[in-house]
Amino acid sequence: MKSGLLLCLCTFAALAAQPVPASLYDQLQWRMIGPFRGGRVAAVAGVPGDPVTFYFGSVGGGVWKTTDAGAVWTPIFDQQRIASIGAIAVAPSDPNILYVGTGEADIRSQIGFGDGVYKSVDAGKTWTNIGLRDSRQIACIRVDPRNPDLVYVAALGHAYGPNPERGVFRSRDGGRTWQKVLDRGPDTGAVDLAFDPANSKAIYATVWNARRPVWSQYAPLEGPGSGLFKTIDGGDRWTRIAGHGLPENQWGRAGIAVGDGGRRVYAVIDAPGSGGLYRSDDSGQTWTRASSDRRLTSRAWYFSGITVDPKDPDLVYVPNVAVYRSTDGGRNFTVLKGAPGGDDYRILWIDPADTNRMVLGSDQGTNISLDKGRTWSTWYNQPTAQMYHAITDNRFPYSVYGSQQDSGTAAVYSRTDHGEIDARDWYSVGGGESGYIAVDPKNQNILYVGNTNGALARFDKRTGQSQNITPWPAPGGGPSRNISTLKYRYPWTAPLVFSTIEPDTLYFGSQYLMKTVDGGLTWREISPDLTGDTRKDKTAAAPGPVTPDNARELGYGVIYTIAPSPLSAGMVWVGSDTGLIHLTRDAGKTWRNVTPAGLPAFSKVTQIEASHFDPPVAYAAVDRHRREDYRPYVYRTRDFGKTWTEVTEGLHEPAYLNSIKEDPKRKGLLYAATELDVAVSFDDGDRWQSLQLNLPAVSVRDLAIHGDDLVAATFGRGFWILDNISPLRQIDPKAVASEAFLYKPATAVRMNPESFFGTPFPPEEPKAKNPPEGAMIDYFLKSADGDITLEILDGKNQVVRRYSSQEHAPAPARPGAIADSWIAPLARLTAKAGMNRFAWDLRYAMPGVEEDGDGGDEFGGAAQGPQVLPGTYRARLTVTGQFFQQRYTQPFKVTLDPRSTATALELQKQLDLCLAISRAMSAAAREGRTLKGPPNAAAQAEIAAVARLLGAALNAAESADRTPPASAYEIFQQASRRLTALLARP
Repeated sequence: MKSGLLLCLCTFAALAAQPVPASLYDQLQWRMIGPFRGGRVAAVAGVPGDPVTFYFGSVGGGVWKTTDAGAVWTPIFDQQRIASIGAIAVAPSDPNILYVGTGEADIRSQIGFGDGVYKSVDAGKTWTNIGLRDSRQIACIRVDPRNPDLVYVAALGHAYGPNPERGVFRSRDGGRTWQKVLDRGPDTGAVDLAFDPANSKAIYATVWNARRPVWSQYAPLEGPGSGLFKTIDGGDRWTRIAGHGLPENQWGRAGIAVGDGGRRVYAVIDAPGSGGLYRSDDSGQTWTRASSDRRLTSRAWYFSGITVDPKDPDLVYVPNVAVYRSTDGGRNFTVLKGAPGGDDYRILWIDPADTNRMVLGSDQGTNISLDKGRTWSTWYNQPTAQMYHAITDNRFPYSVYGSQQDSGTAAVYSRTDHGEIDARDWYSVGGGESGYIAVDPKNQNILYVGNTNGALARFDKRTGQSQNITPWPAPGGGPSRNISTLKYRYPWTAPLVFSTIEPDTLYFGSQYLMKTVDGGLTWREISPDLTGDTRKDKTAAAPGPVTPDNARELGYGVIYTIAPSPLSAGMVWVGSDTGLIHLTRDAGKTWRNVTPAGLPAFSKVTQIEASHFDPPVAYAAVDRHRREDYRPYVYRTRDFGKTWTEVTEGLHEPAYLNSIKEDPKRKGLLYAATELDVAVSFDDGDRWQSLQLNLPAVSVRDLAIHGDDLVAATFGRGFWILDNISPLRQIDPKAVASEAFLYKPATAVRMNPESFFGTPFPPEEPKAKNPPEGAMIDYFLKSADGDITLEILDGKNQVVRRYSSQEHAPAPARPGAIADSWIAPLARLTAKAGMNRFAWDLRYAMPGVEEDGDGGDEFGGAAQGPQVLPGTYRARLTVTGQFFQQRYTQPFKVTLDPRSTATALELQKQLDLCLAISRAMSAAAREGRTLKGPPNAAAQAEIAAVARLLGAALNAAESADRTPPASAYEIFQQASRRLTALLARP
């Protein structure tokens, strides 16, 4: 044991001397699996006069574009580092010019930040950051209708603290330089802008004093100074619009819109007791309260959008829980669009050239209407889901579970039997939109699903029943309640986790660690308050102001992460959002505060990972962005928390930490999910480097390891899987120093699904790929100077398959009957410098086919040899250079699909028949090549008939993991007799 630990530590030290070359693993690929259900959208735009081109900005998934009115959406911002989008504007005078403001301004507790304004001059093909990098949250951008270089930006500013880069900014040179033209101080930002359609120098702006608290609270804290302003000289001078019919008390957030002609102005205003829709018919000089309909100002801090029809000033739309429309100037409203559960709409753009065309952004995604809202395109073609966590079950294929913000839970298959992952392959497991999900270790049909405010349910997949097992399901714990007065305090996403070594034990976090052993029928508090609450009366409201400096002691903290040890029963680590870490080693009887020294209050411990190898070892990810500190923090302890070491080399601001995971198969291999990317450490955290690969810019909220796969829950692009991470587990000093290196392949699963499942989904429907079929053979070449061959050998050291980098794809034998896009290219062995990945299909070669490239069918199906038996195989890689030849060998296993009930005897019978058929097919192919020419027409026809019979026999013999049917033997025998006769002819 000690020698093994010493060897591991020596390996760490050797790797820590320098970063691991990314070329050792850069062919690993993240694979998106969905769900294809849209996520929150706060920015939309269209091109005036263009009926099919529209854009949307996901609050966590970047910028997307459609050129077919929403049939297909394409991401166009993936190469940028920021994915949170708050505003989009197309220059009306030049549709190739786009401006994008990053960082959403709907400042809820789960919010992404931005780094300024981006510009494209080629309709989204390329982008340049043009400044305002410290604005962080941008609410609105307006471009002058005649001058694409004259741009106005409403910047809300930092969500958690004061900063100078907030207010209204103007650029007269397309973003090269910026001038702050409306400054209301470091606490008040701008949230909306509207041009007078008749005079673009007349501009209205709304400003808002709001800030997120450091503790868990739904709505932001608001202060004085919010209001409405107007300029009539393009922004040089601004006048506050107040009184004259507008609310006299303190405002919250407000939205503004100006009707055709410029005299009609609407403002939706949040103000206690006097909020509603206000209307001016004299360009803002006087106002009347057109509507006090509370639907229009529900959660106004979160909505407050308003749009007026560009051609009809009496036609006004207010997005909120539903889209409300008035045709009488704002006096009465009807619902235009809105479903049960609350779709939560936030922005509507109407084409000024044809007001039948509009694009709508909501918490569910983006819809387009071409008939003034009578019908809409779908939001089920936008993989922009904001997933909080990821967990997998133990089925095959496994499913990935998580809760999607605003939309509910989603369970997505990691792979399917029909070749792709599409709309058929994900489903709901309850209504939770923000919580953890825990799969019952003893019954994979039972899931425990968390939701907002500590709601918890036990969901049965067999019946669809969802039992409420919330520890205290009494009313009163809604989002507006003072958290410190509640019996149980919960974050938006309360931790929920099973013990891996005590499968009946489920833990749930409030301010106490709670435990159930009977599926939630009873709960027991097994800890004191672990958040730092020092009050004697734990539900008393604070007598005075609550600040970041005293909120912990006044009961505003929650448990944010729970980590049961996978090695020691009753040992649990607990971290709070107030910056505390506690440890029990006796199932809650005693607790010890093991917080890293000097960790300030409200340093959110986002995740703790208990080691899979040593009980004293744990890792803690800490996020301090709520305290305006965006640096990443990772702590490691090797002595049960007595001391901690900060291990962040290679991680960089502003990518604060959301999750940390230890690889359960290799000690010291760690993965980190940050607000911007994924990182990996090969040396127990001493040095970190990027594992982003092809993953787009996105906040990664959680990671899960399932067998040889790494699963990511992203907050804007759904679930992604890094297939087969076994190469990462094998990178060591030997691999780093090698001229060539063959990684030990992971165990491959032999599958035999039905080849046709009915009419396929058309290309326009969203879908994701399955992982590569067969065994993934990974190898590294320091240079690309030589040739390589790959041989697969069976347990008897016989070559089953051989590939060469010198092989070239054969030309099609005949024109195809279907589009080339449906035909998968044949796997080819590559010999490029760096990592290479090749997928062997777990089949023998088809004799007589691979030599000349013939075979296959008119529908793109390649000729295939029989499937190999489950067992142990070896991959043998030969690298040949000008003056050298090196050979590398690694063993690996092939296992049978765990769903299959076939016996070894049945599979052997199947293989024996299939090999006999394939030999006959080879003989027929060789004979056919000797019979070319008109004199042999009859023999050619007979050979073709025999080949068809053999193909039919092979299809029947290998159609399932089972003893071949008698008909397969009979057809083979008939074809063999006919082939024998042909071969015996003079």
